[in-house]
Amino acid sequence: MNEFLIMNVSASGMTAQRLRIDTISSNIANSETTRTQDGGPYRRRVPVFSEYLMKDGKLKSSGVKVVRIEEDRSPFRLVYDPTHPDADENGYVSLPNVNVLREMVDLISAQRSYDANVAAFNVTKAMVNSALQIGRG
Repeated sequence: MNEFLIMNVSASGMTAQRLRIDTISSNIANSETTRTQDGGPYRRRVPVFSEYLMKDGKLKSSGVKVVRIEEDRSPFRLVYDPTHPDADENGYVSLPNVNVLREMVDLISAQRSYDANVAAFNVTKAMVNSALQIGRG
């Protein structure tokens, strides 16, 4: 297999995981936001990935790409707090559908995936460097 193709796969994985980390960070930062530009509470966002295929005579995999960032359509959390400025007539406040514990678990997973891609990239780079040193004798 082409070493540069391996490096491209790892690089695309790092890019995807970085976007995932950024999205998770945004979810955590907005976990208590009750008022957005759209008028309602913040909705949790989740990136959707797909295999990226490159044509080079024949179809072969060359990494991962972000297809879109979706909003999680699960219901908002309702909390009784009649003193909150965004409370409804019954005293309930709609809070974002963000579970901080779940986000932290996803963050750890994304970080480990990013680290695995860095390690694969570095090993491939070391192999290429070693192969180049063979000819120098």
